[in-house]
Amino acid sequence: MTVQADYPLTDQQVAQYQRDGHILLDNVLDAACIPPYKAAIEETVSRRNKERRALKDRDTYGKAFLQTTNLWEHSAKVKEYVTAKRFAGIAARLMGVERVRLYHDQALFKEAGGGITPWHQDQHYWPLATDKTVTMWMTLADISADMGTLRFASGSHLEGYLGDIPISDESETQLKAFVERQGFRLAQAAEMKAGAATFHSGWTLHSAPPNFSDRMRPAMTVIYYADGTRVSELDNESRVNDRDHWLPGTEPGDLAATKMNPLLG
Repeated sequence: MTVQADYPLTDQQVAQYQRDGHILLDNVLDAACIPPYKAAIEETVSRRNKERRALKDRDTYGKAFLQTTNLWEHSAKVKEYVTAKRFAGIAARLMGVERVRLYHDQALFKEAGGGITPWHQDQHYWPLATDKTVTMWMTLADISADMGTLRFASGSHLEGYLGDIPISDESETQLKAFVERQGFRLAQAAEMKAGAATFHSGWTLHSAPPNFSDRMRPAMTVIYYADGTRVSELDNESRVNDRDHWLPGTEPGDLAATKMNPLLG
């Protein structure tokens, strides 16, 4: 089975996303469609991920998850998933844009016993001169909060860029304190069924607790941005690295549209 074309997104859900900077949607991928995509994603992660250190030997970032990027370039089945019109359509509607481009995909597998994902903003890393960015974070198995569902600071996307604070022990300390000072409402799913997904803005502050279970938390993400976006200033090292990986050959002010960023939907 392939991904169905349309998702019944309501005006109320769009308004909720734009107010909170995140939303949880059920059945983004039908349960009957999950097994072949899950198998292809797991096989590609197994083949492409190079982490061989024990959890105890990694830093905080390394303990948070096994991160494998741009799987779509290495598996036809994963490409079918990543470029699905259904997912891109949800992203476009939530952001209020006509069309979206792919920034990149990444599998984020939090191992049994894996550590926290520190508070951070995704768009710290992205050299994209727009507020119209969104990450789809889908679980490929039934999971509960004690496995590491995402925790969001609702409304924090309205603060915009909070500075050069990459994911780290420092971001956990600084941004957790900021969230507490600002009094943002925290939202975290108690459980998610396989095929459910959260969508969150690139500026939305979020984190995740450790995986206290004895099972892997298999999450697959796809990042989208509005078509017509231009490359931003390369004002931190992370954005320089991201430009080189995901927007090759571009300079600040150029259209963010390379062969790595196909138009979707």
